[in-house]
Amino acid sequence: MGNSRRQSALTKSIQAGLLRDPDRFKKTAWGHFIAFFTLYRIKLIRFEEDLLRNFGEKFGTSTKMTTRPASAQRTFFGTLDGHYVIKSLPRHFEYTFFQTDLLEPYYDYMRDHPDAVLVWITDYLISPYVTLGTIFGCTPAHHIIMENILCGKADDPVGEQWETYDLKPIDYFYPERDLLPAPLVSEATLSKLADTFNDKLHLWRKDYEKFIQAMKEDTKFLKDANAVDYSLFMVRIPASSSPEVLGRKSPWRVGLPSADGRWKYRAVILDFFWAKHKLHAQALSGVVQTFNVIGRKGHMSITTTATDYREKFLAMVQEMIEIH
Repeated sequence: MGNSRRQSALTKSIQAGLLRDPDRFKKTAWGHFIAFFTLYRIKLIRFEEDLLRNFGEKFGTSTKMTTRPASAQRTFFGTLDGHYVIKSLPRHFEYTFFQTDLLEPYYDYMRDHPDAVLVWITDYLISPYVTLGTIFGCTPAHHIIMENILCGKADDPVGEQWETYDLKPIDYFYPERDLLPAPLVSEATLSKLADTFNDKLHLWRKDYEKFIQAMKEDTKFLKDANAVDYSLFMVRIPASSSPEVLGRKSPWRVGLPSADGRWKYRAVILDFFWAKHKLHAQALSGVVQTFNVIGRKGHMSITTTATDYREKFLAMVQEMIEIH
């Protein structure tokens, strides 16, 4: 009951935040006082609305007409029309990195690279007030709205045949996988940490060259921002499907036909919110280095260098492609 109430309240908070005009919102002493005692139904507003609106107009995306998030699971929501995913950023080091270090460079980069594989983030909601709910971790105060790469699946007659993969370089040390005895590690944990694609992406050379070039440019942007631990989210769709797509019709969002004629591929780079220079990552690096004096397990994906992570990430992508 409590979890359902929390999800319902957060859904309404996000919906109201998307509709609220930040230019008309004014913080007041009374507003601070009332908000402080809120646990679940917190007030949210759009952050950097002008920047986000310009981006949405450029790419043909807008969440203004899609304001009813549903089906909350952990820190994710899906909108009822299936166009967007709403991800909460509950950890301080994640939202401070995105908000202070990455937001403006990200939009500058996406403006200059319209066919980038980086996921499109169309809105960012924050709480303008400190609340008991955010202090005690009951309700996240920061939320990003991004494109849903699974857009169109629900209306596809063969939607059950869509395949999804969340891919990261697997040759890193993962404490959940490598320290606990095997019986204590769930299949879900292993799947999440080391999802694998046991096949090949069959690409024509011209498509391969464009894709690899985009991947190199996108990951260089992330490396320059000192980001690590991002993943490649890939969807494999039956070739007979023609699902709708959100916004700009770039090949890896529409669904690039495979060279063998069996599939269409979609792909985005996700979860680039972990930065090596943030305190939490630095602290974990120290812990892992100390442990490795004894255990010699190697780097974690969240404690390696941004350069090393990029190199392994690109090698993973190269390995999964067969050129025709």
